[in-house]
Amino acid sequence: MGFRASPRVRRSCAIALPLVLVAVLAAALVSCVGQKSDASAQSVVNGFVEALNDRDAEAAAALTSYPNAAQESIQQMFDGLDAKDSQWTLAQFVELNGDSGFFTVDAAWNFGEGKDWSYYVDGGVKKLSVGWRVSWDPTLLAPELGHGRTVRYDRTDAAPPRVIDGAGNPLMAEQTINAVTLDPASMPDPVASTDRLAKALEPVAPLVTGDSMRQELAAKPGEKVVAVLLRDQDYQYLEKNLTGIPGVVVDKQPKLITTDRRIVTPLLDPLRTVWQMNRDATSGWAVNVVEPDGGMQQQVGYQGPPGPDIKATLDSNLQLAAENAVVSVGTPAAIVAIRPSTGAVVVAAQNNQSIEQGPVAFTGLYPAGNSLDLVRQAAATQAGVEPGKVSDDQLERAGRQLGLGLHYEMPGLDPETAVLTSSQSGVDQVMKSKNGTESQVSPFGLAMVAASVARGSAPMPMIVEGQQATAKDVEDALPANVTDQLRTAMRDNVQKGPASFLKQYPDLMGIASGNDTDRWFFGARGDLAFAVFVADADGGDRALKMTDLLMREMAKPVER
Repeated sequence: MGFRASPRVRRSCAIALPLVLVAVLAAALVSCVGQKSDASAQSVVNGFVEALNDRDAEAAAALTSYPNAAQESIQQMFDGLDAKDSQWTLAQFVELNGDSGFFTVDAAWNFGEGKDWSYYVDGGVKKLSVGWRVSWDPTLLAPELGHGRTVRYDRTDAAPPRVIDGAGNPLMAEQTINAVTLDPASMPDPVASTDRLAKALEPVAPLVTGDSMRQELAAKPGEKVVAVLLRDQDYQYLEKNLTGIPGVVVDKQPKLITTDRRIVTPLLDPLRTVWQMNRDATSGWAVNVVEPDGGMQQQVGYQGPPGPDIKATLDSNLQLAAENAVVSVGTPAAIVAIRPSTGAVVVAAQNNQSIEQGPVAFTGLYPAGNSLDLVRQAAATQAGVEPGKVSDDQLERAGRQLGLGLHYEMPGLDPETAVLTSSQSGVDQVMKSKNGTESQVSPFGLAMVAASVARGSAPMPMIVEGQQATAKDVEDALPANVTDQLRTAMRDNVQKGPASFLKQYPDLMGIASGNDTDRWFFGARGDLAFAVFVADADGGDRALKMTDLLMREMAKPVER
């Protein structure tokens, strides 16, 4: 038995063997041509092949001369390769004499588009005391098996791409993360272990307490619980104190994280998605035969090429400025900023209170209140009616002209902008809102409005350079005279209206708005449009004060 790498053309009952077997084969060949071969011998081989096609290791092994060893090897092959499809075909069968035979099987594996592995193997069948059985040898399954070797499918990747920010600075990189995990099965005294771990973690993770860890364990009885994820630098600092705590294990795993730990944004997970899509698109593959000592022999496949670097639109300096501003309040708050000229999302900041609610900067829909007055003005001016008499259709159209009510599709991010009328409120949108079908907007949505007014048309947003969003039902831009009216209204709102707290910024235009205790400011300054949101604000000017702080933080010298 053996693996043959070269292609060949087969004819029924044709084989190539040494001359010494010619006499034996003569009878077999005559038998092939003139009469039916022994059905019981061939039926065993057919059954073996059918069981392989069914991926039934137990059934296939039962037809071999060594079922226990065969089942283990066959199951390992199917588990190790985990192919999308596999096909086994009996190419030829020859009965050599009354108690032995010879066969060839073609194998074809598919692991995805363009990822195919095919070969053929030779095998024998013998008549034993229990009947005909396939003579077991691991090389019946795949080339080079035997002697304790296993086979598996491996993904191959080149060096991971870099993720850089809009200025070309490093933003994210794949690093080893240490998952400090609690294993209740090896923790005889949970209180002692969690208290000891909390004390060890206190220098870098003071919020991880013994009580919080015990609550996690109680919520997931018998399960392992991750207490904290530590960067390598932090873990090395704490390692001595973490070692030896009963029930505490550390699992090292690669993860794409920010190079500057100060940057915390709901854009990180979308960027991880884009990064992974990059890796998947350029990945290679291999089928490897693995030696008992871990050495590998590649059978087929190729090395994936390096993918292109990912240039995020996020501006690290502006992001840090926004983070310093957004933490100035103790209720949920968010800031989103966009470049009107390109649609690049350069800032997405949330404080801890809003992070607990999810990526609300992009998916949080909140009652709009008078934040839609600007949209109503745009609709009324175009329709020649009073703002209070704007129809739902007119409001929706003006909203789309200003980037609201569109479903933007972009790699890694599925944002919400607004629900302007009851006709737009689907189940998913209503579930994300506070007050049913009342008009609602998101921070991202009002940032899009500000960007659209500043630009003169709604830009297509993007979080990665060169990967702009697409959207259906896009409207033509507002007429220039309507855009001019909106800009004038926004300037007046800052210089002599409700947002006059910000009039020290003469080039700033924007709208101060709110609903109940929620407060907004959205506007633009140069090529930067943004929205500031504060929920349950403790004062009517809270969003304005946060905007002022944002302006001052952005004006500070860059610190790296």
